[in-house]
Amino acid sequence: MNPLRRPRRLRGLPRPRTLRARLTVGLVVLLAVSCAAVGLAAVVELNGFLTQRLDEQLAQVGTRFPESLEHKVRLPDHDGDEHADTRRTATGTFGARLLNGTVTHKGLIRSGDPAADLDVGLTARDARRLAAVPVDGRPHTVELSALDDYRVVASPGRDGDVLIVGLPLEPVEATVHRLELVAGLVFGLALVVTGVAGAFWVRWSLRPLSRVAATATRVGELPLASGEVVLPPRAPDTDPHGEVGQVATAFNRMLGHVEDALTKRHAVEERLRRFAADASHELRTPVATVRGHAELALLHPGPVPPEVTRALRRITAESARMGEMVDDLLLLARLDAGRPLERRPVDLTRLVLDAVTDARAAGPRHRWTLDLPQEPVTVTGDAHRLQQVLANLLANARSHTPAGTEVTVTLAAGGGEARLRVHDDGPGVPEDIRPDVFERFTRAEHRRRTDAPGAGAGLGLSIVAAVVEAHGGSVRLDGGPGSTTFTVRLPA
Repeated sequence: MNPLRRPRRLRGLPRPRTLRARLTVGLVVLLAVSCAAVGLAAVVELNGFLTQRLDEQLAQVGTRFPESLEHKVRLPDHDGDEHADTRRTATGTFGARLLNGTVTHKGLIRSGDPAADLDVGLTARDARRLAAVPVDGRPHTVELSALDDYRVVASPGRDGDVLIVGLPLEPVEATVHRLELVAGLVFGLALVVTGVAGAFWVRWSLRPLSRVAATATRVGELPLASGEVVLPPRAPDTDPHGEVGQVATAFNRMLGHVEDALTKRHAVEERLRRFAADASHELRTPVATVRGHAELALLHPGPVPPEVTRALRRITAESARMGEMVDDLLLLARLDAGRPLERRPVDLTRLVLDAVTDARAAGPRHRWTLDLPQEPVTVTGDAHRLQQVLANLLANARSHTPAGTEVTVTLAAGGGEARLRVHDDGPGVPEDIRPDVFERFTRAEHRRRTDAPGAGAGLGLSIVAAVVEAHGGSVRLDGGPGSTTFTVRLPA
């Protein structure tokens, strides 16, 4: 058995989860332990004290009563002096005479009867217990079946016999039990009152910490990844000399640093957006000019060396690819800046049909499958940007899968949204880039060659994510090797 493993019974006990509950439970537990220790000490001390008083009474009684049992047995009158010994003996006193381990005489002083009652009714076990009492003149506790617990003293007699005298322990036990009952009631009431008062006290003491926690919760609910962030008001200031006040002060200081960092980050993002937009806008003209001069040179009627022709064609192709990249960067910059898109009814079914038709023409060696509903699916948005989303998803499936791959495009509507799925049975998206597949300039390792057919700059899926998000929707990647599914959800 593992010694570090908790017992099943302890593991099943409910444990307080909040600091307030733990402090309250700890306070009640400490008080319970203190009350138990005080109660136990009081009970033990009272029991010892009363037992000592009983032993002193036994010493005062001496052996007069057991001696009287041998010589004077139940005299009938109650007025003579011959019963003076029994009249001075306390009620409940027990006496016995033993000879050779056998009880020869026994008696008990009952309440209201100065004479000894000889009909005690001792059993054989009681006789054996009395015979086992050490004859040392010291008090011992004996349990008698007919009389309950007794404190007895055995002393040697003058005739070689043993004289035993005893007093009942019932008054001592009754007093101790009464103390236990009173202590239990008082301590139980004290625990209940302390628990309730302690809960209110702990709650009042932890109010500043609760306000800090509430402020931290509001901060945790804020989207801090991008955009301008307005932090909630700081936690109220408390006594800086206390632990809670120190936590609140440190937390407010941390919020100040976070707010400064977020402000600087937002300023940097704004500068980057403006730079990307301005650079993309300024690059469109020279890129178009380079492409135009290259196309004009290819139209020259005179003889042109083959090397020059190939170079001009490469310049034209790269200029076209660079122009598309500039347009994509400009689109992302505008989306990041929050530029509003067109908000018109768009027949998504028609867009899917056109996009798949174009994809069949661009990728004739792939198998393209359509799964469309009978009724047209209409959304509100920018038709041109949604067309770009479909084109990028299908181009991604075509460019990153081998020939013969089946690509299935499914469109459905329901629950207040339109769902578009693009599934292919190609090799799948590598695990190392799956978390960042919608980030900008993210490409698989085997697509890093920019001269490969269909190679891009890694902006296609980032444009998909940005456009879909601008329409209030979401896009998700599912699947693994042999199965890849992009799911776009748009408000219908």
